[in-house]
Amino acid sequence: MEILGLASLAIILGLIGLVWGADNFVAGSVGAAYNFRISPLVIGLTIVSFGTSAPEIIVSIDASLNQAGDIGIGNAIGSNLANIGLVLGVTALICPIPFSKNLLKTEGVALVVATLLGGFFLYDGSLTNTEGLILIFAALPLMTYIFYRKKYKPTQELKNKRKEIVLMSTKKTVIYFFCGLLVLLISADLLVWGAINFAEFFGVSKLIIGLTVVAIGTSLPELAASVSSALKGHHDIAIGTIFGSNLYNLLIVMALPGVIATPKLTEEVFYRDYMSMGSLTLILLVIILYVSYIARNKGAQATISKKLGLLLLMLYALYYALLMI
Repeated sequence: MEILGLASLAIILGLIGLVWGADNFVAGSVGAAYNFRISPLVIGLTIVSFGTSAPEIIVSIDASLNQAGDIGIGNAIGSNLANIGLVLGVTALICPIPFSKNLLKTEGVALVVATLLGGFFLYDGSLTNTEGLILIFAALPLMTYIFYRKKYKPTQELKNKRKEIVLMSTKKTVIYFFCGLLVLLISADLLVWGAINFAEFFGVSKLIIGLTVVAIGTSLPELAASVSSALKGHHDIAIGTIFGSNLYNLLIVMALPGVIATPKLTEEVFYRDYMSMGSLTLILLVIILYVSYIARNKGAQATISKKLGLLLLMLYALYYALLMI
């Protein structure tokens, strides 16, 4: 029982540290980028979006180095499920989420490409070094596509992100950046160690731990960012954060275990977990397309309502029921 207590404590401290570390890491990164006169557009589309995926990325690297790449794969897929079902569902319940009409043409297109590419590589039950590298390199053209779309058709999301850039001295940004990064690294190590020992104690697969405990934990920054943005009235940030994070999870987080140490995967990873993630992603895109069509005919703002938020939460709960079978 002693090891269970230590593993549980490590998971709790690791999750707390990941949230704190990610917040300071992003603040330092954004402050430094602004001080070096990098475009707010670039900051919003890269550093801010990348920052909320920092916990997943660090955890994926740490898990792979500890021969637990299945935690990294489960973390990527589980985080995407949590981002759509839990984060977006809870945010919509708190406050209906209006979104840009260009969402499907920018992040939507990129997310579909990344989802299909990830599924193609996972279909055979493995993720090789070459496939992982292809996913990582695919991030560049997809992010470039989003950048140019938004450069010429800026949304309220980008304007709000620019307003949220906190000015600070270069010295302060360096402190925030390195302290945040250090805490992220230590917290990821704690979380992975706790997850591995927790799984071994209960005889549960590391994949399941990655899909559940680790995935929900590393999605906390997205939940905090989305809820906070919605409450402040910055609705585009809430849904933009989800799309951006899911894109990074598929192209970076999921790819890293393959690049570092090819993990052994069961067929359930594709047929149960990936298909659940792909289905929930498709449902979200259909919802956005349908709501956009209705809103355009009525001349109103397209919005993800509380009812749709509840639907997403119920579908997420259904996935957990599937895990229990």
